[in-house]
Parts: sequence; C-alpha cells; structure tokens
Amino acid sequence: MRIRRTDENVVEVSRRARTPNRVAMLSVHTSPLDQPGTGDAGGMNVYVVELSRRLAAFDIEVEIFTRATSRELPPVVELAPGIKVRHVIAGPLEGLAKGDLPGQLCTFARDVLRTEAAYEPGYYDVIHSHYWLSGQIGALARDRWGVPLVHSMHTMAKVKNSLLAAGDTAEPLARIIGEEQVVDAADLIIANTVEESRQLIDLYDAAPDRVRVINPGVDLDVFHPGDQHAARARLGLRPDALVPMFAGRIQPLKAPDVVVRAVADLLTRRPELRDRLVVPVIGGPSGTGLETPHALVDLAESLGLADAVRFVSPVDQPRLVEYYQAASLVCVPSYNESFGLVAIEAQACGTPVVAADVGGLATVVDDGETGVLVDGHDPADYARVFERLLSDPAELRRLGSGGARHAQQFGWSATAELTLDAYRDASDMLRADAMAIAR
Repeated sequence: MRIRRTDENVVEVSRRARTPNRVAMLSVHTSPLDQPGTGDAGGMNVYVVELSRRLAAFDIEVEIFTRATSRELPPVVELAPGIKVRHVIAGPLEGLAKGDLPGQLCTFARDVLRTEAAYEPGYYDVIHSHYWLSGQIGALARDRWGVPLVHSMHTMAKVKNSLLAAGDTAEPLARIIGEEQVVDAADLIIANTVEESRQLIDLYDAAPDRVRVINPGVDLDVFHPGDQHAARARLGLRPDALVPMFAGRIQPLKAPDVVVRAVADLLTRRPELRDRLVVPVIGGPSGTGLETPHALVDLAESLGLADAVRFVSPVDQPRLVEYYQAASLVCVPSYNESFGLVAIEAQACGTPVVAADVGGLATVVDDGETGVLVDGHDPADYARVFERLLSDPAELRRLGSGGARHAQQFGWSATAELTLDAYRDASDMLRADAMAIAR
C-alpha cells in the first residue's frame, strides 16, 4: 500500500481554486538563464524556460528557484513578464559540482520556505520540481505549504546505469534512493514519453494513476525550415557540402565520439567525399566529459579529421537554427534520452535525424519517415547510414519534409495546456488524499 504523508496544511487545499495562479518552479542544479549545451545546462533548461513562458501566456505567474553560481547575479531576475528567477545562495558560488549539491539541499530548502513565509498563506498554488534534487526540496515544501507537488524526472539513475556509456561513471546509490523518495512523495509525475512512464512504473514502483505522459515541445516560431544554401553561405559552407552535424553536451552519455568515429569510417570507404565533408560539433564539455575536456578534439586529430570536424562553442537559438538548416543531417547517438530535444529541433528545421533507438528518441524520430533509428552505438552502423543518406539528396529532402510535418505536433503551447491540466489533477489528488486521511 502506498503511504502518503500529509498534515493539517494539506487539508487547506480543498479551499483553493483548482487552476493555479502562481507556480513555484524548482530547478536547483542548473539555471534557466544558462546557455544550453555546456556544463549542466541542456534540454532541461530549455524545458523550464519554454514551459514557463507558455504558462505566463495563460496569465499564470511562475517563480523559478535555482542555485546562485556567481556574485554577479541579483537575487531576483525577471526572465520575461510573469516569470521571475530567484537565485538561492546554497554553498559556494563557484566550483561546486552537481555531485556535491545534496549536501546543500537543506540550505536551499530553508531559503525557499523563507520566501513563501514572507507572503500570505497560499501564495504558491502548485510546485513543479525538475530533476531529483529539486524533487527533494519540493517534497518538503509540499507538506509545509499544503499544495500539490508535480515532478519531472528528466533523467533517471536506474535507466542511465542500465545503459551506461563506455568510460562513463555510474550514478551513485544516494541518487537512486533520492529518486525513489521523490516518486513516492509527488502527487503527480510528468513523463516525457510512454517509454519513460513504463520505466517509472517498472523501475521505481510509481503508481500508474500518478504518472502523466506529456511530450515536451519545440518553439515552432524559432525552429522552422529555411533556405539551406542561404544558411550555408552565412556559415561559410560551400553549397554542395556534405554536413552531418552533432549538437549537445560533450560527454560520454551523448556519444559525440560515435559521430566522429563514424565519419572516419565513412571516409575510409569513400575518401573522395573528404573535400565536401564538414562536421559541425556544437557544444561544450559536461558531466564526466569535464574530466577530459579535450578528448574529442584529440580523437578527431588522431583519426585525421582535424580538417573535417568543426568544433563550435554553444550558440544561441537563432544561430543554432542556421546550423540545423545548413546541415545535411543531424546525428543524435545518445546512450539514453528521456525525450531528445535536439532531434525535434532539427526536424522542425526540416533536417533528417539519425539517432540511437533508445528512450524518447524512438518517440521523437519516426523511423523511415523523418530520419533513421540505429540499434546500438557501433560507429560502422552510423557510417553506413551516413553514406546511404548523403548519397541520396532526394531521400534527404523526403525525410526532411517529413520531419518538419512531424514536429508540428510538438508545440510548447500544447505541452503547457496539458501541464496545466496535470496541475489541476494533482490538486484534486492531494485533496482526495487529505480527505481520505481525515475520515
């Protein structure tokens, strides 16, 4: 039997409106103000920002709590109308790794609770926590404030450890225990895909009626098809270039080395392609990749690809769109993805995707219609797909057009509407739990 803690504060939820006026968004370990693609900033940052923007468009105020990492940051920043980012001082401002953050959760929680205590009771209507560290704070605030906790895992230790990349480090037992506690405490858990919902139920014993599948989105106003030749001209690429591209954090989990090795394999069989081949690798070191930040550059040089691989630091969205539009294809060979934001962004720009057949990528990529799913991470398998697609411009155009159509179902507005429904349902669940305990 599932035991859910509550107290007299929770009963107060029955007196409140079901539609929230103000959401406390918790993103402890990475700020929505950070540039995605390096450090700990990635798809979760984009998720928090875009969801918050759409909720604000529904006249719902959003306050995002994140850890301060610089003295330059003011305590509160207005990200956009209706959205505040609150910088919480918890531990040293610089040099604290994500693995050290559990020791700072008590300090972070104290600041979150103090913020709410400065207002009248009922200031926040719902808590939405992101990643297990935030979920630990959310569970405490839920019981203190008497409001529902909705949680998004984004990644899960048990899944990551079962699909560990070569050279990567397994997630510690402390994280697994912490995730199990968050799953038990949350009123509702948002899963990015059906596959993630199964993992939550099978691996974490989540109650099926407490899991809601809501696909993340893509900003279709920003990410859209464009003139490939014009995009290439702006990036200094020749019109007839062959451009397989990688975008993401440089770490074993994302497997950028698979792309580099696949290109080397391709050129071994088709050396005549070298003059036309350009491989943008966009991103910065992250996670265990920080331990050997130059490893991918060294790999490219050792394989004789220094002239073909173009390393690019993380770029803003308009520039990223140009790269997507210029690319022949985008490769996402990750060992695991809860969704696969790069894959859907690329398809929204009309660019085919070659991706590993894992996690959310199997949902994002329609195999044979918007791209190709590859079983495993053998560079030779990716090289064969690269060769087939790069030799067939008509097929690239067909897959690109299919991707642009496919991406239309993943707009952020739909994500926000479904998330708002989840907030309402979580409020009902919390009220039902409180009434059952009171009887």
